[in-house]
Amino acid sequence: MKTLCSPRADAREQILMAAAQCFTEKGFHASSIDDVAGRLKATKGFIYHHYRSKIELFFDVYQVGMDALLSAVRAASTVSGPPLELLRAMLLVHIRVMFEYYAFEHVVAQAVQLHRFHALTPAQRSRMDVLMAERDALENLYKAVIRDGQRCGDFATDIDPSIAARTVLGGVHWSLIWYRPDLGRTPAQIDRLAHHMVQTLLKGMQRRS
Repeated sequence: MKTLCSPRADAREQILMAAAQCFTEKGFHASSIDDVAGRLKATKGFIYHHYRSKIELFFDVYQVGMDALLSAVRAASTVSGPPLELLRAMLLVHIRVMFEYYAFEHVVAQAVQLHRFHALTPAQRSRMDVLMAERDALENLYKAVIRDGQRCGDFATDIDPSIAARTVLGGVHWSLIWYRPDLGRTPAQIDRLAHHMVQTLLKGMQRRS
């Protein structure tokens, strides 16, 4: 995904970036097509030429965020090494993607509430179910490496892999609340922050001697 200011970003990419920022700042329900158009200094017609509704725009913003997470974490999960180091690598790329795609990952987090409480048409519900299945696939990558770590002794055997995965992911995603992308951290500062977060999260699962 190119940056919003990139002259190479095509119309749909520009719309998605603007929508992601609107949904992050105001939430899905409070945002409007007018808001997205205003951020782009475009007309509503420009948006509607590419998207028939706000919910369809939301779905595509979610897709960008989830695709970025899933592809990065899946790649990290296939590297050879002990489960502890695999999990560390998965979490590090997860956090880096969240900070790089900050607004898009906010929308990924919002989708859970939309899935549970928003009235959707059958077609919209079907699309949402597909998106939630991708979220489950991401979670399952973490469950699998935690189970492997329990079998080889990296992780405590008295923890539930499902609960552990969700707790760790909850800790990672909570950074969307406190992280400030506007502070202009350097890549090295972001890397140090990610390492501190991962070290804290992993300590609770490691097997005690």
